Order: sequence, then structure tokens, then C-alpha cells
Amino acid sequence: MKTANLAIVFTDIKGFTERTSRQTLEENQRLLHVHGALLQPLFKAFGGRIVKSIGDAFLVTFESPTQAVLSGVAIQDRLWHHNRGAPESEQIQVRVAINVGEVRLEGNDVFGEPVNIAARVEGLAEAGEVYFTEAVYLAMNKAEVPSREVGSFELKGIPGRIRVFHVPRAPYRVEAPQPGAVAEAPGAESIPPYGNLGLSRVPESALGMSSGDLAQIGQMAAALGQRAAAGAVVLGQQASVLGRQARTAGGSLLTRLEQSLPPGGRLAGALRSLAPHGRALWIVGALAVFAGVGMVAFGGGAAMRAISSVEKAPKTERDPLVKEARKLISEVEDQGRRLYLQGRLDEAMENTRRAIDDYSRAVRAGNGDAEDRIIDLLSHSSCGVRVAAVDAVRSLKLMSALGELEDLADDGGSDDGSGGFLGMGKCDSKSHAQNVLKSFKD
Repeated sequence: MKTANLAIVFTDIKGFTERTSRQTLEENQRLLHVHGALLQPLFKAFGGRIVKSIGDAFLVTFESPTQAVLSGVAIQDRLWHHNRGAPESEQIQVRVAINVGEVRLEGNDVFGEPVNIAARVEGLAEAGEVYFTEAVYLAMNKAEVPSREVGSFELKGIPGRIRVFHVPRAPYRVEAPQPGAVAEAPGAESIPPYGNLGLSRVPESALGMSSGDLAQIGQMAAALGQRAAAGAVVLGQQASVLGRQARTAGGSLLTRLEQSLPPGGRLAGALRSLAPHGRALWIVGALAVFAGVGMVAFGGGAAMRAISSVEKAPKTERDPLVKEARKLISEVEDQGRRLYLQGRLDEAMENTRRAIDDYSRAVRAGNGDAEDRIIDLLSHSSCGVRVAAVDAVRSLKLMSALGELEDLADDGGSDDGSGGFLGMGKCDSKSHAQNVLKSFKD
């Protein structure tokens, strides 16, 4: 068994689940793309390794606890710069939690109590804050980053009390704002929360897109969406063509997008500079999706509508709707997304256990929505479905399901003790969750 002493960083977006219930699929995709574009360069700039990204959450490891904390404050300051130029509905508030300890390395994943503790501390953290454990406090270079104790906490499933610290807000050292930051209105707060303490150490070239460019792309995407909603059929057809070309003609695609921008504009120049870094594809893809054209790179909008129709239709009228949904699903190029959609169709047809198999394959193909759906099914009304979801969590080693798994292990379900599969034995999702939870912590 291979182990290593690493700093574990968890981040997630405040209120993401609630936001997704109010937003369209395209709006959720846009939020996650902007979120990733802002955070991922900072993880890498401070030496972090992104272990996994699940929906709005990142799990990242660092060899240096100090660098891990610096990455956290850099993230919060960069989001502050970004949010100043974004409408309230598009602002991103993130929590950051850090722990350090010896973890097991299995493939590209990490396991062990240090990971569990970091996940629990994340639940304590407030949006815009960087929380870390006493283990981090003792190991990091305190001359590099100021710290202040928050308190001692009992964390679910963790023996003893854990002392938790955070990085206090500026001013304690204020650097010059990052290049490309959006100008602030008179009278508004002009000091980023952590004084660019970490952000000032990252070269602008390592940040990818500036906050200003991201804000302008957001405005363009919103404008395209309005035009599409108003019936801009030609725009939709052109965007669809661009989506198909994106996989094989990135340079040509970038030129087309530049031609649609005002000549000489800063964003046009920024897009040209992105071509060598391979970022043109996701920009164009995002704009196409936001225009409502179901671009091939993401796909699934029409398929989800068809799946919804299957779910709402009487069973006697489902056959042609199912056929249409399957056709649309087969046209989605991304394998993980295609498997996720197949799972949603199986659920609509009330074959939830088969859906869990689809979701498991989708997770292995890198689809975060499928992972979220498996976790949701841990609280399903049917014991058999809950047990199948627990099995999927165990097989996939979904540490992101730890909280929901513990809830099931504590409370079980109202139909626990009912007849098992094909009448064999009794179904007990509570004890099943307890056994899997124990295997996670061993």
C-alpha cells in the first residue's frame, strides 16, 4: 500500500444545489466552466494536483501545506475580482477547507481519515473563507500566511475535537491588484479580502483568462441567449456548425468567433492569445450552448426534454417518446454524458436499478452529474434502490458521498426490513450503509 503525507484541499460553491434547481442546464454548465477557469490555474500555480472535480467541488492535493493555504487565499481574491464585474446572479462564492496527514494513494485517488476530516471542515467553512485544521497550522510556514483560531469542533465520524483555524481578512499586506481586474465603482470596497497575498505571487500568464474577459464573455453569452430565445434560427444553425467543427478545426473556429466581435476590442485580442493554450474550444462551446443550440461538445438539452416527456407520459403512450429519446441520446458524443442521459431515461421508465448501472459507467467516464445522481439515490424511497446506490458508492469509492452515506447508516429508510430482491431475505439499507462506511474508514 502506497501512502504519502499530503495537504488535502476541498472547495465547493456556496448554494450550488439550490442554484441548480433554479437554473437551466446551460446556465449550470456556464457557471461550472467559469468556476473551473478561475480556480484550476491557481491550483496548478501553487503546485496542487487536482484529484477530482465533482460538480461544483474540487479535491486537490499539495505537498506543501503553506502552498495549499496560499492557493486558498488566491482563489478567494480572484473570485472577489471576478465578482465585481459580474451580475449578482453570476457571482461565485466558494468555501475552502484544508487538512494535512498521511493518506493512501490508489490509482489517481486519495483515501484515509485526513480526507474525511478535510471534507468535514469544509462543512464548517463560510463562503469566502479559508479554513484549515491544527495539523495544517502546525506544519505550515506561519511567516507566510497569518492565521487565527476559529474554535474546537466535534466532527461527525471523527474521534476527539479538532481545532480549526482560518486566514483573517486584510488589511495586513495589500499588493497591487492583478492586471485585467475590473474597475470598481466609487465608494465600493477596493481591498480584496486577503490583500492579493497569494494572487500577487502568480504571474498573469499563468492565470489564463482575466476576470474582465470572463465578465465580457458572460455578457456575450447572455446576449446570444436572448437572440436565440427571440428566434435567431440562423445564429443557432451557425453555432451548431461551429460546435461540430470545434473538435477538428480549433484555429478556424477561433477566427470565426473573432470576426463576430468588434474589431480591435480587448476581448478579440484575448481570444487570439488563447489559441496556443487550447482554450478557444471551451469558449466557443460555451457560447454555443448558451445560445440554446445544444452544441455537440456538451449535448443533451433536447435529450433531457425528451426524457422529461417520457417521465410525464402515461405508460401506454411512452413507446414513441422512448424511441425519440434514445435516438437523441445516441447523438451525444461525450460518452459520460451519453451514459448519464441513458440512466435518466431508465429512471423515467421506472428501472432505477439499471439506471444506477448506467450512472456508474458514466462516473467512470468522468461525468460528475452521474455521481451526484447516485448520491441522491441514497435517499430514495425504495430500500432496494438505496442498497444498489450504496453498492455503487462502494464500487466507485465515492468519498463525496460520505455525508449522505453516514446519514443513511444512522437513520436507514422507512421500508427497511421489507422483503428483499425476489422475496429473498430482508432489505436493510441501514446496515448495508454501515458496512460500506466501515470499509471506507478502514
